[in-house]
Amino acid sequence: MTTLTEYRSTSELLGNLTLRELRSKYKRSALGWAWSLLNPLATLLIFSLVFRFFMRVQLPPSETSGLQNYALFLSCGLLPWNYFTNSVSGSIGTLVGNANLIKKTYFPRELLVFSNVASWNVSLLIEMGILLLVFLAFGNMVLPWIPALLVLIVLLTLFVAGLSLIFSVLNVFFRDVQHLVGIVFQAWLYLTPVIYPITLIPESHVLFGVDLPLRRIWELNPMARFVGAFRDVLYDLRWPELNDIGYLALVSVATFFIGLTVFNRLSGRLAEEL
Repeated sequence: MTTLTEYRSTSELLGNLTLRELRSKYKRSALGWAWSLLNPLATLLIFSLVFRFFMRVQLPPSETSGLQNYALFLSCGLLPWNYFTNSVSGSIGTLVGNANLIKKTYFPRELLVFSNVASWNVSLLIEMGILLLVFLAFGNMVLPWIPALLVLIVLLTLFVAGLSLIFSVLNVFFRDVQHLVGIVFQAWLYLTPVIYPITLIPESHVLFGVDLPLRRIWELNPMARFVGAFRDVLYDLRWPELNDIGYLALVSVATFFIGLTVFNRLSGRLAEEL
């Protein structure tokens, strides 16, 4: 298992791998890094048109900030969701795509996964910075909430890194993983209140004669809690509930260490499998 000392000695390698990921992301693209803004903007526009104007999703004014804007409400959930899916999806093929490097030299293999996640962190921070400016333009004083926002980004990064480690190493042994994850993410999106408020989910629902606490079950989804927490901080200008932060911290740290454990147990066979 990789030790902390090894990570410290390879920090420069991690930085170089991250720079490589950043440079290759939009290599030979005419618009370059502009795509990191155009892609979420296009998704935002499509969802806004469909759910705000065609399906007529109505948002009440925020009880704390007074804001009533579906596009901004959607952005608070869409940016962390895009970061989540892009990072995990991009990490799945990282080990397979660097097979020659893995076979030729030894280094902590998880650095390949971490560099991919870190490159998407850069995109997320840029997008969040622009979103903060938009909120300020609409009168939402989000500046005092930046520390809380950074805490959420750190927790989300741990959660994403853990899943990325698991799926990337499993994909070396079972190449169907990359196709399966795409299907899972499609379903996961609609099970997460990204494009709709969580209040649309009933508090309870009777199924086969059993009264189920439906919204409580919905909130077991970590991404549902992340989306809600980002909206609390940016849209509603309030602290997320303490139990939400505690739940997210527990799930994120546990997922990260489970990911490291699974990765390290299987990484010894990577060279022969690749």
